[in-house]
Amino acid sequence: MLRRAAAAAVVLAVVLVPAAHADDGRSGGICKGATMFVKVCASDGGSTPATGGSGAAAMPAGTGGGSSKPSCTYTRLDPQPPPENAYWKGHDRSEKGAVYGVHCPGQQGARTVWIADGQAPDAAPVIDPEAVARRAAASMKLTGPTVASPRAAGEYVVGMPMWMWATPSPNTTGPISASATAGGVTVTATAKVSTVRWAMGDGTTVTCHGPGTPYTPDRGKAMSPDCGHLYERAAHDKPGEKYRGTATATWTITWTAPALGDEGTFAETRQTAWTARVGEVQVVN
Repeated sequence: MLRRAAAAAVVLAVVLVPAAHADDGRSGGICKGATMFVKVCASDGGSTPATGGSGAAAMPAGTGGGSSKPSCTYTRLDPQPPPENAYWKGHDRSEKGAVYGVHCPGQQGARTVWIADGQAPDAAPVIDPEAVARRAAASMKLTGPTVASPRAAGEYVVGMPMWMWATPSPNTTGPISASATAGGVTVTATAKVSTVRWAMGDGTTVTCHGPGTPYTPDRGKAMSPDCGHLYERAAHDKPGEKYRGTATATWTITWTAPALGDEGTFAETRQTAWTARVGEVQVVN
């Protein structure tokens, strides 16, 4: 259940690395703290939601006191969710209150919050679980692929299959998980690489669904089963006679916020540069 703040406008400050911020009015509203938890700060102002009746009533929050901050819009859900729905945040229909949908500028999607009758709508902290999930993902220190092949010191030949692969690890391929907490709501995120897009330096790209398969001598001249390329011309006209490419990993990050009955997915990318010397076989008569 979200704790109710006694103020109207709520500012969330997420701190995921040890840091100390002075709460002196010159720090953009950031609270003191040095943990992975979100602190909730508040300032005066607010309005009171309408009670009873039917239909959706949109209410801009934080409109009092001449505030110029973007306001959230609170809409009383009609009909109200069924009693077993997590949107009730542990309350039940016998209590004097209702579930509201909340949309805030700068936040993705709509959220829900339970508000007691007569309570200012923005006195209840509004948590954007995806924003908290992104902070959790930032703490994972996700990186680009650790390219094992092509090797910078390697020699590759036109017309011969090249196998591309990356060395897997939690921070380069996943899966890896982390949690962050905001206003009493814990969000857990799990990240895993879904694809690696190889820009080969010759104008072509290869998309692989995974880190690729390491080459072994018994494979001979076979193509990689899941991540390979075949150069059609040498890199004689390239600096150092090498192709310069990149391996861009797409991380798929799934998150869950059980306290809000919410979950979702978003993606991030990380990139690693590489080079490959590609020449032609010299035939001697």
